[in-house]
Amino acid sequence: MKKLLLFLVSLLIGVGLFFWIAEMVGWEGIKNAFLVFKGSQGAIILGLTVLMALIGTWKWKEILKGAGVNVSFRSLINPYLAGYSIMFLAPILIWGGEIFRSYILKERNSIPWSKGMASVIIDRISEWTANLAVIFFGSLFFLLTIGFPLFKLGIIFGGIFLIILVIASLFYFKLVKKEDMARLFIKNGKNEPPQIKNEISTFFKIRKKAMWKVLFLAFLRAGVMYVRTLFLVLFLGKVIGAVPALSILGFTYLAVMIPIPTALGSHEAIQTFAFNALGLGGSTATAFTMIIRGAELIVALFGVLILFRLGIILIKNTLFKKLESFSKVIED
Repeated sequence: MKKLLLFLVSLLIGVGLFFWIAEMVGWEGIKNAFLVFKGSQGAIILGLTVLMALIGTWKWKEILKGAGVNVSFRSLINPYLAGYSIMFLAPILIWGGEIFRSYILKERNSIPWSKGMASVIIDRISEWTANLAVIFFGSLFFLLTIGFPLFKLGIIFGGIFLIILVIASLFYFKLVKKEDMARLFIKNGKNEPPQIKNEISTFFKIRKKAMWKVLFLAFLRAGVMYVRTLFLVLFLGKVIGAVPALSILGFTYLAVMIPIPTALGSHEAIQTFAFNALGLGGSTATAFTMIIRGAELIVALFGVLILFRLGIILIKNTLFKKLESFSKVIED
């Protein structure tokens, strides 16, 4: 009940933010920006969004492969999309998508829970690594672009960079030293099987090729998002350089960190500020976020269909198992 209430509150906040931004920038300006967006251009944006999901699935496959588990890409794409739909539509359910993915691996592929859960935690760590790098450099270039004093900028970002570097170094050092990192990601991690922390720490070895391959795929996925940002801004009739596009992508990642379903309202608010500062116009920002959301929503809705299908299959399997065990008890 508490989770449902938090979901509804976050959704209402998002809706309120969205309409406030729309009223501020003007509905007519948003409509005009949308008119620039044609069918073939929409297909490109949707195609890049689907490509992001495919790279994400590939990354998950490589994580499992690095842990000594070979699962086909085809077997992973459905639970990946189902988990993505949970994260996109109900971000207030912390780890909901990851736990579902682990459960499907256990039930359909007979993969131990410890390996499945470790794989999705590693997946999340790799995503955070790439996202934080984009946010850091995107914010730095944004402040440089709008003319923030260079001396103050050096002090602020120099300090932030050192803090992030120290935190990241300690984080990966703990992983290598096999300290109990599961507590950072799983509630009551001390009660989880120790295999989870062992799987995570074993994966993050400096000399392990799988780790570097996974990090490469995480940054490759971010690169596809970057290309999507460039194309979409150009499709909306604005000229943008490579550096401002990185700043916009960084603000997209910031918006996603706020637990509001589909980043409704929060993405508009952040990007309106960024687009106005970069001289691209607030109405363009709203059109940008709505098109991005539309493309990602299409992928998420496919995930919802898969989620229901997998859920029904699992319920049937569980029910049949209980009926079989019940019939055996009666026969005995």
